[in-house]
Amino acid sequence: MSEEIRNLEPKNLWNHFADLNAIPRPSKKEDKVREFMLKFGEKLNLESIVDAVGNVIIRKPATLGMENRKTVVLQSHLDMVCQKNNDTQFDFNTQGINMYVDGDWVTADGTTLGADNGLGVAAIMSVLKSNDIPHPALEALFTVDEETGMTGALGLQAGYLNGEILLNLDTEDDSEIAMGCAGGIDITAEKKYQTENPKATKAYQLKVKGLRGGHSGVDIHKGFGNANKMMNRLLFVLNNEVAIAEIDGGSLRNAIPRESTAIIVTDNDIDVTFTQTRDQIIEEYQKIEPNIEILLDQVAIPTKVMTKSEQDNLIKTVYTIHNGVFRMSPDIEGLVETSNNLARVLVKNGCIKILNLTRSATEVGKMDMANQIKCGLELADFDVTLDGSYPGWKPNPDSKILQVLVDLYQKQFNAEPEIIAYHAGLECGILGANYPDMDMISFGPTIQRAHSPDERASISSTQKFWSFLLEILKNIPDKS
Repeated sequence: MSEEIRNLEPKNLWNHFADLNAIPRPSKKEDKVREFMLKFGEKLNLESIVDAVGNVIIRKPATLGMENRKTVVLQSHLDMVCQKNNDTQFDFNTQGINMYVDGDWVTADGTTLGADNGLGVAAIMSVLKSNDIPHPALEALFTVDEETGMTGALGLQAGYLNGEILLNLDTEDDSEIAMGCAGGIDITAEKKYQTENPKATKAYQLKVKGLRGGHSGVDIHKGFGNANKMMNRLLFVLNNEVAIAEIDGGSLRNAIPRESTAIIVTDNDIDVTFTQTRDQIIEEYQKIEPNIEILLDQVAIPTKVMTKSEQDNLIKTVYTIHNGVFRMSPDIEGLVETSNNLARVLVKNGCIKILNLTRSATEVGKMDMANQIKCGLELADFDVTLDGSYPGWKPNPDSKILQVLVDLYQKQFNAEPEIIAYHAGLECGILGANYPDMDMISFGPTIQRAHSPDERASISSTQKFWSFLLEILKNIPDKS
């Protein structure tokens, strides 16, 4: 890890981020980072506990003169999305993130950076360790498993927190203040399929790679390519000429798929059809996906392929699955209301698995989209489960802490912040279920291309975010 990261300003924040990123912290595997955070709080002689689901809570008394202010919950999540380029050798379970500075950006070498939500965690750590930052009584809440189920927030019981205000540090544009977010639900489709011996004498690997990927919520409206959809388009035009042995596309539900591979067999000359379709896709996406590659390379013949009827069924089914924006909000201009990400298509060893993540600002919209996809998959004889559902966070334009942040932002930066509802899952809506009287808001530094190996965090924006956070803590209202 480059020492230049530790020399960035504010040094306390970047040093905590470097310490955090030295510890593996995949979702659902937070044992090491949980122990790290617990020891961090105990070393500061602060009350530090772990709840029943593994969230860490650290409490710090108010600084002198701030004892009568409302107690504030500072909240971020410990886990990170683990994505890497196919040619990057890296084990997220054992290795720390390799970071470097590129102009105004901190980025990682071929992997996700973990700035989502590591910079929020590092900022909270900096406040907890400080001796010279004025603040009210604080409860630092570090949740687990935000990225793959929000089980930390879902499992946090009433009674652990006493704060009246929650500052969630998990948005990704420093000009935005979030007062609401989308809910989500996972759609998992599985099916066994019949195989047969390949009748052809040649086999090829089809590969789609080089796509931008990104966050399946905040980036879903940008029109980035979905590797699963592109691969299925290729297989659709080649369907009568080839037999499919395997497909492996995408990875995590909350990441737009960047790569997909398929193994096919054929004795036909497919070069012309492949080239025409490849060129069409590249031309269609050339401005938004300048690094796209679609390749066809000869490989060894596999032992089994799908039967023709199973193959027809699969290709047509994947074609019907909606991907991208489904509906824009009629109430908030520019807000995606409902979307779906076709995140994963895996066909191997007689089993098909298709993963989706549906998001919506409304519960009705979420379930309508999910049921639409579920019905299509069930018509194709898939077993479909809907799980991992979490609620959205209903916008509250009358929030008192929102008005505090807006006034401070205008005064500090001589500009108007953008007040948004976020088309992604923030934990505020879930936490609000057990703490309905808590006034919540979300903000953070500028992070681009989260959930992809191109993730990067702005250095100047982090400085802006840090100074804004300190100003907020100084101006928390008195207790009612």
